[in-house]
Amino acid sequence: MPTMWITDLGHRPLIAAAATPLSADGSTIDTDAIGPYAEFLVAHGADGVFACGTTGEGVLLSVEERREVADAYRDALEGVLVVHAGAQSTADTVALARHAVEIGADAVAVIPPPYFPLDSDALTAHFAAAARACSPLPFFCYAFAPRSGYPLPVEVVRRLASMVDNLAGLKVSESPFSAVAPYLELGLPVLIGNEPLLAPGLEHGAVGTVSGMAAAFPDVVRAALDRPDPDAMANLASLRGALGAGGEFIAAVKHALGRRGVAVGPGMRAPLRALTGAETTALDERLAPWLESTAGASA
Repeated sequence: MPTMWITDLGHRPLIAAAATPLSADGSTIDTDAIGPYAEFLVAHGADGVFACGTTGEGVLLSVEERREVADAYRDALEGVLVVHAGAQSTADTVALARHAVEIGADAVAVIPPPYFPLDSDALTAHFAAAARACSPLPFFCYAFAPRSGYPLPVEVVRRLASMVDNLAGLKVSESPFSAVAPYLELGLPVLIGNEPLLAPGLEHGAVGTVSGMAAAFPDVVRAALDRPDPDAMANLASLRGALGAGGEFIAAVKHALGRRGVAVGPGMRAPLRALTGAETTALDERLAPWLESTAGASA
């Protein structure tokens, strides 16, 4: 089974959980913006892109739109492309996983379907169907209980490993660290999603990160990943707090990209919304230290 970037890069992988550029009203995909945006991410330290995940508003896009986004990132990227295929139904998840194979993606990730809390049997069957649909691509389980609505049981991952031959690891966005630790004990590569937990994660065997903060500040996350000392972790925690303080993290990421000269507009897919004028002013004040420190590294 291929191991994707984990053993091939020679350094800790940073995969940016990319935003999805949308039209001003959020109704259509701005595919023209994806190429320059992908170039920005890679030029500033990302090894590749995690497309249509949480930061990418993936579950709010139609299956056809998600194919469109994945196609555009594949065309734009020489680096790693991980396609998030998690959807409400197994049928849609399988369709997106198969499409990832067709376009030459490097891996597929799937979060537990939101809304209905699935038991272990149903969840294992769902993941197995998705993994088989994308075989031989590496398959990653995506654990993020605040978004799926319930935790991914460790036992499901163990069962899945005995059923498919392409389970390559996990993206774990849980917090606090006590919620991450059980996944690190499975003996599978783990990519940390909550950036301030990188240091303890790496200390206990994690291999790198799939980072939503890296959607706008890949250089800041790259520096912390390469040298995860206390100062770097404090900087990551402060930056995440600055982006998330207003409660609209994805909109804040898109605004920060605009402030860094990247042509990703503020449009959001409803029911998510763009920031208000007052919110952008407050965000600019919070982000000022990082926008100033990265000014010479902008697009």
